[in-house]
Amino acid sequence: MCEAEKKDLYAVLGAGPSDSVQQLRHRYQQLALQYHPDRLRGECSSEAESGAKKFLEVDAAWRILSDEATRRRYDLQRRDECAYTYCCRCGGAFSVSEEEVEEETQKRQQDEDAEGTGDGRHRGVVVCCDTCSLSVDVTWSLHRMTPTSKRHK
Repeated sequence: MCEAEKKDLYAVLGAGPSDSVQQLRHRYQQLALQYHPDRLRGECSSEAESGAKKFLEVDAAWRILSDEATRRRYDLQRRDECAYTYCCRCGGAFSVSEEEVEEETQKRQQDEDAEGTGDGRHRGVVVCCDTCSLSVDVTWSLHRMTPTSKRHK
């Protein structure tokens, strides 16, 4: 997967997955006006160059997210990259990848081995919604890889 595909296209537009096409269009238009190369002609070359790169990034994000079919494919691809996803009440999602779970489990297991506790307590991470400010505490037993979640305000 190329670097552009790894970038969160919603974040590029300053939007979220629950935003409508009209909201995305509005964000795109704002950013396109701000970073358009014609608008940055009088700026120094490095500023104009970074503005042009940002404009191309915004334009590429809009091309994918403006079309219903390509947006659906992109959203499905984003979901597939996450091992565990929980829908937020705002329409966004809490997502934890299998790599994150494995990495955190190994780290906590090493800590537990070093402390000699071995009590099998639940371990986890705080995960933020990709759209709003809500977060959840995703926990799992070190001996059982089944994540559960509790809400935080």
